[in-house]
Amino acid sequence: MKRITEYKKLFQVEGAIELAEIKKTYRNLVKEWHPDKFQEGDEKAIEAETKSRQIIDGYHFLISIAPETIASNLDSYNTTLSTSGIADFKLKGQVLEVSFLDGTTYEYFGISKNLYTKLINSDKQFRFAKRNIFNSFVYRKSKKDNELV
Repeated sequence: MKRITEYKKLFQVEGAIELAEIKKTYRNLVKEWHPDKFQEGDEKAIEAETKSRQIIDGYHFLISIAPETIASNLDSYNTTLSTSGIADFKLKGQVLEVSFLDGTTYEYFGISKNLYTKLINSDKQFRFAKRNIFNSFVYRKSKKDNELV
């Protein structure tokens, strides 16, 4: 959740994420912080390099959790949930990364250690996750999809 809040603040987003607004803000931020605008070796150039990376990461992240993106990928998400089981999962901070047997990986944000412990201790982990996690938390498809052979 910290990551979501940080990127929303960077892009000055309050409330729901709108793709058009994110794209507009992204273009303006890239123009403002593009490293080529500053002379090499200048302290501002180093700051601009770091800031531009942060802007690009934030843009890709916010686009991936935007309601429009989730809606356009809902069919494939539902197919994964209905036809595939969990291959592996791990918690990093409050981000639960779930790899499915079909090779897709999704990240779920805001998962507490208490909920994660309940998932681990559940005798039917997929059923528990389907009822308590998969449709209850902000998620995005991870770029780290694995192809299981």
